[in-house]
Amino acid sequence: MRGPFSAPFEWQIGWRYTRAGRGGRRNGFISFISAISVLGIALGVAALIIVLSVMNGFQKEVRDRMLNVVAHVEVMDAMGGALPDWKATAARAAEDPRVIGAAPFVVAQALLGRGEELRGAVVRGIDPAEEGKVTDLARESAPLLAQLKPGEWNIVLGAELARLLGAGIGDKVTIVSPNGQTTPAGVVPRLRQFTLVGTFSAGHYEYDSALALIHVDDAARLFRVEGPMGVQLRLANVMDARLAGTELQNRLGPDVFVRDWTRINRNWYDAVQIEKRLMGIILTLIVAVAAFNLVSTLVMTVTDKRADIAILRTLGASPRSIMGIFMVQGATAGVIGTLSGCGLGLLIAYNVDVIVPAIERALGVAFLPGSIYLISRMPSEPMASDIVPVLVTSLVLAFVATIYPSWRASRVNPAEALRYE
Repeated sequence: MRGPFSAPFEWQIGWRYTRAGRGGRRNGFISFISAISVLGIALGVAALIIVLSVMNGFQKEVRDRMLNVVAHVEVMDAMGGALPDWKATAARAAEDPRVIGAAPFVVAQALLGRGEELRGAVVRGIDPAEEGKVTDLARESAPLLAQLKPGEWNIVLGAELARLLGAGIGDKVTIVSPNGQTTPAGVVPRLRQFTLVGTFSAGHYEYDSALALIHVDDAARLFRVEGPMGVQLRLANVMDARLAGTELQNRLGPDVFVRDWTRINRNWYDAVQIEKRLMGIILTLIVAVAAFNLVSTLVMTVTDKRADIAILRTLGASPRSIMGIFMVQGATAGVIGTLSGCGLGLLIAYNVDVIVPAIERALGVAFLPGSIYLISRMPSEPMASDIVPVLVTSLVLAFVATIYPSWRASRVNPAEALRYE
């Protein structure tokens, strides 16, 4: 009779079979194969967690560098002109508790020239007094951006853009506006000289090589708009940008166009998501191979334990109980492998910034040399949204792998199994 705190006999026998390995050469071999399956599941789960964590780390590093320069959400006039009242629009947007900052801006594409050098760039007009509410660059470079004063026609360039133009502090840089002026000779592009007062480096080539900052009033006069073309918004959580942008669009109506940083950088954002999915699928195959190694292990165990199964059947065990015994054995291996892999993966993921430099010093190599890559360290950011699906997938695969051998064990005929015993 089973006590109130004892496990069902199916669990006890299944656990005993999982630990079997000292009862002879054959049992030892089966136990070794079972251990290899558990190890394979653990390594597969650990590899998935480590790779996805490192990919998250790189994604966060690049994302932070992008958002060092641009806002989380932009609200613009739907017709591409000036907003009638940018402060009223900012006030309506601030009704959303996720919005923690707002600033006006003007944006347009133009040609920048100095001497014989011409480069296309995005010219962004900002208000230095308000810009610090929405971008980290403005807060970190407040004294530099404070030199952008209305009417003085000063400009701040990305460091790489300034290098490509061969421009230094105090040099004149000409902006060629696509909004030309009509003359008797035809349409002539608008030209305006600006004085370079400084450069910035965001660590993101796309912005360092193609972004110029001027005062919002100067930008409005240069591009012939009556005021700010939009409002930049900063959110408490950057990952809420897409949802918040959609809700703002619905609330503010069709007179404005709302876009968030994931849509501004859609190619990069979508590419990262696709890479994560594909890498997850590829590494899941490793877990699948290890999980289905349990099939061969359990099949051999069933073959080896045919006499035991027959004796249990003659003692009154039902086919369902026999199936439960081997389901417990396979599920136990899956749980042990999954939890071990989770622990190992998290241990490495949280310490990858220490482990990788140690390996580099030991081998005398640099995996991410600073002279080539802008990101010269190995970042890592384990996320529950990635880890939980990995664990669930591993457990499901291990459980599925036990179904056929367990069903086969339940179909053993006691009389036939004991015929030669």
